[in-house]
Amino acid sequence: MSDSSKRKSAKNKSSTKVSNQLPRSRRKKVEQALEDGVNPKGSPRSKKKPKIHRFARSRVKVGTMRTIRFPLLETEMGDPWPVRVTVIHGSKPGPVLTLLGAVHGDELIGPMALTHLLGTQFCGSDRPIDPENLAGTIRIVPVVNLPGYRMRSRYFPDGRDLNRESPGSSKGNTTSRVAQRVFKNIIAGSDYVIDVHTAARGRTNLPQIRADLADPASNLIARAFGIEVILDSLGPRGSFRRSANEMDIGYVTYEGGGANASDAGAVQVVLYGILNVMRSLSMISGNPSRPQARLLAHGSQWIRADEGGLLDMRAPAGRFVEAGEIVATITDPERPGAIATVISPVQGLLICTATNPYVNSGAPVGHILPIHRGRKTVESMLNDDRILIPSGTDGDPPWREETEVDEIQVEGEWFEGSVDGGWHSELDPPIPQVSAEEEAES
Repeated sequence: MSDSSKRKSAKNKSSTKVSNQLPRSRRKKVEQALEDGVNPKGSPRSKKKPKIHRFARSRVKVGTMRTIRFPLLETEMGDPWPVRVTVIHGSKPGPVLTLLGAVHGDELIGPMALTHLLGTQFCGSDRPIDPENLAGTIRIVPVVNLPGYRMRSRYFPDGRDLNRESPGSSKGNTTSRVAQRVFKNIIAGSDYVIDVHTAARGRTNLPQIRADLADPASNLIARAFGIEVILDSLGPRGSFRRSANEMDIGYVTYEGGGANASDAGAVQVVLYGILNVMRSLSMISGNPSRPQARLLAHGSQWIRADEGGLLDMRAPAGRFVEAGEIVATITDPERPGAIATVISPVQGLLICTATNPYVNSGAPVGHILPIHRGRKTVESMLNDDRILIPSGTDGDPPWREETEVDEIQVEGEWFEGSVDGGWHSELDPPIPQVSAEEEAES
């Protein structure tokens, strides 16, 4: 390649990687977080020998693995809902990484992935996670919301969302008390947390990471996870992610698949991402894999139905669609022969689509990241059906340096300040509104 060609190539590459469309204050925070996150917390380069790891009045010896029953409630009567926490305590110094599944009881990708991670394929002597060679400590909780999991419900028995009660209160309602124990005993002692979720009932997510990229530790592990889509957002109020970030704990939420459903691809991506993070933190040996490009999204748009009836999605989550493209049709059995089309307002990548066929006018049916820059880069990652297959679904991608990963900024705002703010909650049971007087009487 000639010198002029090299300069031209470098110029084209930098135009993809560098974006000044972000608000200046936000861009500075993200850039500062990148600089601050270069040196991971709990670096294994420390010369201090690891000590016995203490968790819930139990002790885990160096270089061993132990499963501990942790009660979600402190009670002498009734069910304390004991969850199983597996602690893998390495023989070398390093960070504490906590892995959570089923914070929402009907989201099964976490329990599936974390149970696989604890199997002999990944854990044990001469396996990727070998306590004798591990630097740091891993705490794995496949099912956090045990009563919700047993009921196949997103919520706790009192109808509340565990991930909206953090940091909780030991004197509060049932869910708040559990949130307080989970946050104090499991999350607060961590350096980093990966919380595995799916979309709520009635929709499905393309595998994606959600993190506050202005938080250095979260920025570090969000990129280290190794997949293409990262949504930059504050955690919702009352979420474990938001509370953890306020304590300078690196926390990312993985979203993939849908509720009460199995998804082999989404599970595979979780396993791939967790190992990537551990390699990036030097907890285990090996080099982390990286995607060809990342979409760093700071906002999105919604595709809504203008008619009510039965929805037939034509474009799945992960599809790149054009502005004006038909993404779904709606029919009404009471009006045979009548068909309404749902059109994408912009070109971009669908990161979530509806699976519930019942829709009303105004209901969201798709969540899309508008792609205005870096279209050619995105298209190079699509399959023949113009669908993005996330890294880790079909094994590790080819080795590449971090500087070789294109980063495409997706600008905008989150609806009502939340990534999922545009989804309606018609399928979700109402959260009971209980006054303080009623609680005192109950």
